[in-house]
Amino acid sequence: MAIIINIDVMLAKRKMSVTELSEKVGITMANISILKNGKAKAIRLSTLEAICKALECQPGDLLEYKSDKDT
Repeated sequence: MAIIINIDVMLAKRKMSVTELSEKVGITMANISILKNGKAKAIRLSTLEAICKALECQPGDLLEYKSDKDT
């Protein structure tokens, strides 16, 4: 089971840099990179909400589930 976080896809669609997202959300670029690279073990709902607000998207635009069979 894997949850994929598609921040990079939404950043490209919104033509926004990681630096700009980091400033808008108030988290470090290192933490955004951890999310982008799939290294995160958890994400706070408040952080998810802030990212959605900054990117003007829904949580489902950022999160994707893939089963072990798909990988």
